[in-house]
Amino acid sequence: MNEKFSFKTTILIGALLFGLFFGAGNLIFPVHMGQLAGSNTLQTTIGFLITGVGLPLLGVIATALSQSESLYDMAKPISKIYSIFFTCMLYLTIGPLFAIPRTATVAFEVGINPFIEEKYLQLGLFIFSLIFFAVTLYFSLRPGRLLDWVGRYLTPIFLLLLSVLLIATFISPMGQVSKFDPQGNYIDRPLFTGILEGYHTMDALASLAFAIVIISNIEKSGVKSPKRKAIEIFKSGLVCAVGMSVIYASLAYMGATSLGSVSRADNGGKVMYMVSEHYFGFVGMILLAAIVTVACLKTAIGLITSCAQMFSEMFPKTVSYNKYAVIFTILSFVIANFGLNKIIQLSIPVLMFLYPLAISLILLSLLAPFINKQKDIYRWTIILTIIAAFFDFCNALPNNIKEAKIISGIIDFAHRCLPGFDYGFGWIIPALGGFIIGTIIWRIPTLKKE
Repeated sequence: MNEKFSFKTTILIGALLFGLFFGAGNLIFPVHMGQLAGSNTLQTTIGFLITGVGLPLLGVIATALSQSESLYDMAKPISKIYSIFFTCMLYLTIGPLFAIPRTATVAFEVGINPFIEEKYLQLGLFIFSLIFFAVTLYFSLRPGRLLDWVGRYLTPIFLLLLSVLLIATFISPMGQVSKFDPQGNYIDRPLFTGILEGYHTMDALASLAFAIVIISNIEKSGVKSPKRKAIEIFKSGLVCAVGMSVIYASLAYMGATSLGSVSRADNGGKVMYMVSEHYFGFVGMILLAAIVTVACLKTAIGLITSCAQMFSEMFPKTVSYNKYAVIFTILSFVIANFGLNKIIQLSIPVLMFLYPLAISLILLSLLAPFINKQKDIYRWTIILTIIAAFFDFCNALPNNIKEAKIISGIIDFAHRCLPGFDYGFGWIIPALGGFIIGTIIWRIPTLKKE
């Protein structure tokens, strides 16, 4: 039995990780972040890479070390009810509530928006998303060779075109990063803001959902030991991490330098379009639009398929896979018509709530070999994390909701009592406290016996 990968296999698994994590939607956040960060782009990018690249890698490693068969199994030590709740919330977030609608709106922003008059934009989005999700549903109900063809040929073409654009950015910069002042939170807390911006990729959440795909491929290669699997995942993950880090950093640089030649935009899709037009004119706009649209389509098909499969497996006595696929597609279509900016705005509170829970579960799973999946530790850590994450959720709500007396009172309490809350990390101390309490409860019977 082969318990160690060859260099070729390590590269292949790394490429698989990259393919799962990097979708067309990942393009828009570092570009927009670069525009806002300006001269603080370097610190911001480092923060972005921590949550956008480091956490997803840890998520896959944690799943391997915990010997979990799925996200549901991974969260089971807390309780069966919580496991169902967290799995549903996570899949809905990376599925029909946010990530899938985002695929259509990113494709529209990059490919169609520039060619439509402003008064017809809403109608254009409706028609485009209707066609987009009709095609998505067709292939989700009939998974076949096209998806493999798209993954095998389109992704390299997509990366090739993107590389040409990024190389042009470095060879002929549109401006100098140091000349542009940072905006908002990027002025005095660029690192922490970058860490929170990494949440938007949703890749850490996706790593918990899709880790089993990576692990099954590793097991097929002959690796069975949990420790060895974690080591091989780490090696392959470094390949993925290097690739993603280079692309994210280059996109952030593109966004920051773009201010020398193009105007500020309210989302990264518009920035990508303006940059492409700046370097390659109309032809570049058409090519970028085509590649991003099909890449988004591939991502949407994959996400609809994954979510429908998970829900049909978790609730086999409810509805079939096909019905879930139809339900999720219709829901994604409806939400997509709110527009990209609204989807991003609505997703922020949910991500601020889910990410602390996901990070806590990842860290607990990394420690699983040492704490034996001890239920008291899992439960106390997650319970206190949930409470603290609720405050972050409230603080990320739209301003008109935050102004309500109850919500503003909750936020004021958190500002006074939770260290790190102002930076979006008020959950860390409570989570650590829960871990300590759970460990003490676990160890007391052992200490009495000794």
